[in-house]
Amino acid sequence: MAKLLYRLGLFSARRAKTVVAAWFAVLALAVSSFLAFGGQLTDQITLPDLETTAVADRLAEEMPDSGGGNASAIIRTDDGEPFTGEQEQQVAEFIEELEADDIVSSVTDPFATEDQIADARSEISAGEAELESGREEIETNREDIETGREEIEAGREEIEAGRGEIESGFAQLDEGQEQLDEAIAGAQEQGIYEAARPQFEAQQAEIDANRAELEAAEQELEAGEEELNAGEEELNAGEEELNAGEDELTEAAAELERGEALLELSSGAQVVSDDGDVAVLMLNFTEPMESIGTEDLATVSAAITDAEIDGVEALPGGDLDFELPHLFSVAELIGLMIAAAVLLIMLGTLIGAGLPLLNALIGVGVGVAGAMALSGVVEMMSMTPILGLMLGLAVGIDYSLFIIHRHRRQLKDGMAVHKSIALATGTAGNAVVFAGATVVIALLALNVTGLPFLALMGSVAAACVAIAVLMAVTMTPAMLSLVDRRILARRERRHIGERRTKEITTQMGHGKAIGIAAAALIGLGVLSIPTFDLRLGLPDASSNAEDSASYQAYSATEEAFGQGVNGPLLVLADLPSGLDDTQAQDYQIEIGTSLLENENIAAAVPAALSEDNTLGVFQIIPEEGPAAESTEALVHEFRDGAPLAGTDAADVELSVAGMTAAQIDMSDVIADALPLYLALVIGLSLLLMIMVFRSILLPVIATLGFVGSFAAAVGIVVAVFQWGWFADIVGVTEPGPIVTFLPVLMVGILFGLAMDYQLFTASGMREAYAHGSAPRLAVRQGLHAGRSVVTAAALIMSSVFAGFIFTDDPMVASMGLGLSVGVLLDAFVVRLLLVPALLHLAGPAAWWLPKWMDRLIPDVDVEGAQLEREVLPDASDPSDGIEPLAREQEPAHPR
Repeated sequence: MAKLLYRLGLFSARRAKTVVAAWFAVLALAVSSFLAFGGQLTDQITLPDLETTAVADRLAEEMPDSGGGNASAIIRTDDGEPFTGEQEQQVAEFIEELEADDIVSSVTDPFATEDQIADARSEISAGEAELESGREEIETNREDIETGREEIEAGREEIEAGRGEIESGFAQLDEGQEQLDEAIAGAQEQGIYEAARPQFEAQQAEIDANRAELEAAEQELEAGEEELNAGEEELNAGEEELNAGEDELTEAAAELERGEALLELSSGAQVVSDDGDVAVLMLNFTEPMESIGTEDLATVSAAITDAEIDGVEALPGGDLDFELPHLFSVAELIGLMIAAAVLLIMLGTLIGAGLPLLNALIGVGVGVAGAMALSGVVEMMSMTPILGLMLGLAVGIDYSLFIIHRHRRQLKDGMAVHKSIALATGTAGNAVVFAGATVVIALLALNVTGLPFLALMGSVAAACVAIAVLMAVTMTPAMLSLVDRRILARRERRHIGERRTKEITTQMGHGKAIGIAAAALIGLGVLSIPTFDLRLGLPDASSNAEDSASYQAYSATEEAFGQGVNGPLLVLADLPSGLDDTQAQDYQIEIGTSLLENENIAAAVPAALSEDNTLGVFQIIPEEGPAAESTEALVHEFRDGAPLAGTDAADVELSVAGMTAAQIDMSDVIADALPLYLALVIGLSLLLMIMVFRSILLPVIATLGFVGSFAAAVGIVVAVFQWGWFADIVGVTEPGPIVTFLPVLMVGILFGLAMDYQLFTASGMREAYAHGSAPRLAVRQGLHAGRSVVTAAALIMSSVFAGFIFTDDPMVASMGLGLSVGVLLDAFVVRLLLVPALLHLAGPAAWWLPKWMDRLIPDVDVEGAQLEREVLPDASDPSDGIEPLAREQEPAHPR
């Protein structure tokens, strides 16, 4: 590899203009491809095989009218006063304009909704009044019936008394008739009948007359009894009617109570603020959100922002706000200026400082433009080219610097220009290729996470790093050839061949090594403390810039309606089969009422029922915002728990969907993928370092050191973006969870860069040890040889990354901070302090390798030492040939 790079560097130096022109042609081709084929970037993250996706697909299949995506927008009056009738009319007209868009199925008019709710309340109040009136009327009629029954009972008693009197009269008449008959018989026997006959006839007539009166009275009683029976039947019929009316009132009361309960549940989703100055527009789309193109959503967002309603401001919600971060801004320019200053201080010339910057800009132009040319056919997040820009600039400058630094040192020693360029490319360039390969491997390993957006992000970043490596071993030699010895300052050119290097003859003191190691470990440990409180998630609109429409919409919504309205959940309830409409509504009420008992739920709104009453849809409003821990716990409770256990609806199975649930699902998937990714990257890197350094302990120390610097960097990110420390300085609007995929990306990027720095320090240690230095002395000699270039490279890289800290996008800002402090901590604390101190304390054990492993592992000459020995001994000889030399035997090492 070293010889191949030597020849490549020599070719680039000899054909400098051709190589430079070729790279500019590639840049022009990449930019032209982007302009011709580039598409729209997105800030939406879509993942396959999410439970949220499955639930949403099921809803779209079973209830097509409810299966489309939805988003919200806020309208508020400029003067803070309630909406006027004219403004409400203009809002209605604006809603009609929005509904004219093909992707918008409907927009909920908040004022019409409030009127409907008010009408429903009025109807319920009127129904309750009618119900009460009906109850009073029934009660009055029932009292009348009771009075009638009492009167009938009194009549029956009178009839019974009259019948008793009649029977008594009949008995008296019968007795009188008997006495009369006996008297007549006695008179006939005595022969005085004729004389007494008139008297007997008069008595008989009286008895007959009384009997006739009694019989007439008896008929009157029977007629009265029939009249009473008829009245009783009438009362019974009236009572049946009252009972039927009472049943109807009971059913009406139940229906009214059911409607009141549903209305009460529905009122939880307030759409007009109590003050009447803020309202929510709910936009329903024809397709799920992930199926709608970014340009279509951006069109709707622009239409909302440009709404012309007198005295009213319209703000698109977070789902519609597409203020994508800029690829390059003033903050990044400041970072580049700091990098240029470091280069100028280290190299001493404007030409020397400009070459790495030019190399990096051309390389990142090729990489980023080429990647964005694919955005027309591949869904690409806005973070993807930004990550490529970050890494491309940082490693592009550093890799070019490594070769230029080696070339300058060789020129100072008097080496011919072309030979120096070729040798620098074959030695430092060889280390650059290996270092770049570790970064590329770490980034490409993101493909094993199974997350398409993360795999694409890693692949684009890996491509930018690979281009930076190609630029370093081709463009850098070509540019060095064109500038000739002007890469050196005038005073340096006057003293070519007179360079004197400081010889390191003493090792580090044991006490100093112990102190350095202890201080480094304690410092990393303290900085890592916040890591234990790390909470992953996707930022919501509350973390956007304060002047962004999405933040203002989020803030206005939270102030007017509560935090949870910014992150509603969509819950599906599987109801038992065979329910009629009334039973299904009872289930809805029971489910909604039971869910409201959950302390993390502010409202449970019944939204829809399937035609066969087997599926109910609820809109759940959490108590807190979409990024809150309580909301995450609520989603997990729906996923894993039984929120309806112990209720009458315990047999109902619930599932949850919606953007908030999808973001939580994404966080869980990425968190599950992190251990596999860590194991793969660290395992491969350990094997590579064992091959390069031919040691067991050094790779282990280097890897553990990376774990420490990584944990400390994550701790700083947590303290700033999650805890809110120094939030005003960094520009954090609202503290929240750390971007879900940030730790994965930090591992991939920082591990590769850490191995770069380890290579440029430890390879010098290994070389000094191989040339006979004592183990502890070799550590100090190697550190002295590599510390200047590692210091400059780390400062440059952290400056480039730091330029992204002050962007408005929280994802980009947190990544910029994590990578910037990660590079600084790893380079200065771990590679330049901790690792050398631990290697010193380890002594000869630092370079121990089992003999059987030494025989199996190939000899990887990363620094190109063999090539350096094979190059013609006369450095000033302008010839460019290579004279092979026999391999030297490594001398014995004193312990």
